[in-house]
Amino acid sequence: MIPHQAGRSWPHGRRQLVATLAWLRLCAIGGQLVTIAFVAQVLGLAIPVTRLLAAIAVLALFNLLVLWRLRQKSAMAGWEPVVHIAIDTLVLGYLLYLTGGASNPFVSLLVMPITLAATALPLRSVAIVATLAVATYLLLMRFSVVLPEVSDAGSSGLFFNLHLTGMAISFAITAGMLGFFIARLARALRAQQAEVEHERVRALRDEGILAIATQAASTAHELNTPLSTIRTLLAELARENSTSATLQADFKLLIGQADRCRDILRELVKVGSNQLAGIAEWISVAELCAATRDSFSLLRPEAEASFTIDEEVGARRIAVVPALQHAIVNLLNNAADASLANGDARVEMTARADGDILEIQVRDHGRGMRAASAAASGFGFQTTKHDGLGLGLALANATAERFGGTLNAVAAAGGGTRQCLRLPLPRLDNPPHEH
Repeated sequence: MIPHQAGRSWPHGRRQLVATLAWLRLCAIGGQLVTIAFVAQVLGLAIPVTRLLAAIAVLALFNLLVLWRLRQKSAMAGWEPVVHIAIDTLVLGYLLYLTGGASNPFVSLLVMPITLAATALPLRSVAIVATLAVATYLLLMRFSVVLPEVSDAGSSGLFFNLHLTGMAISFAITAGMLGFFIARLARALRAQQAEVEHERVRALRDEGILAIATQAASTAHELNTPLSTIRTLLAELARENSTSATLQADFKLLIGQADRCRDILRELVKVGSNQLAGIAEWISVAELCAATRDSFSLLRPEAEASFTIDEEVGARRIAVVPALQHAIVNLLNNAADASLANGDARVEMTARADGDILEIQVRDHGRGMRAASAAASGFGFQTTKHDGLGLGLALANATAERFGGTLNAVAAAGGGTRQCLRLPLPRLDNPPHEH
């Protein structure tokens, strides 16, 4: 399972543009009502209030329809944002027609639909919106209802120029909206560039893992025969030297190691087969942790490992492929190396539920990771150990991403590093019906 990376910040989608238009439309309706009340009541201008309010009412009803549309789960068609912007432009043009046409200082607001369309729509749609806005402006230059002039504010004797004041307000609105949307667009572009770089690094890592996996499969096939030969010869040598207790102990150890190598090869083949077939085993979190503890104890008997499982999450069943258990063992193995390098053998693992997330934490008592190393961990074959291959974290991170989860490294309180593996439980905790 590959997690879906959704857009962030200011997305370039149709639904997000329509939602933004609905929000701006509400603000515009409020501003238009205030402006009409101010001009008609405070300034006492003879403007067609009834027709203006009727146009605003149409815009409000349309916005209610848009809000209903946004609640629907169906995808937005490509023409919908263009139609919404066209209706906004036509209503704004009608309001301007009733209040002076092109001489109205708020005529510059016809630029805003073009700006909004340019942030989210393809060039063809932007061209349609721009053509409509320009046509509206040209028509307003020829057809409009002339506003009466205002030169005096009344008893205060303060000269009030309505046109200049309107231009100032229009400029402030345009500047604010342009700055807001351009800043959001720039932030979205930076986030998109970071996401592209993240995907590039991850693709390089996955290519390396695939190359190693291919080589490992070939190696497993080649090693099977010599391992069987070694196992057979060790058993014969043990029988021939049955009188020596020292040699018997050594032969027993060597036979056990040969059997362990054979089991590892079989597990490697099983992982590949299950991966190709998409087979996962449904077990409880407690069983997963127990199997992980047993594997780690055999691998690193010198480590002092402690395992803590939250009772609530311990009974939850999850779909587990062998790669997931190997990923956790890799984290424990890295933790043991870090602790032992610092003169400490303690390794701690905890499993708990954080809402609908299964959180597995592995903590070491080493010297800790530098911030740069922690941020880059899991994206390349990097290691701080002189004999390390850098595969452990990369494989663990790749496995976490397959399950739609994450793997992060943070500094632990009191020293050391805490690796936090988070997996979404709803996606995993849905076992098939057993027959």
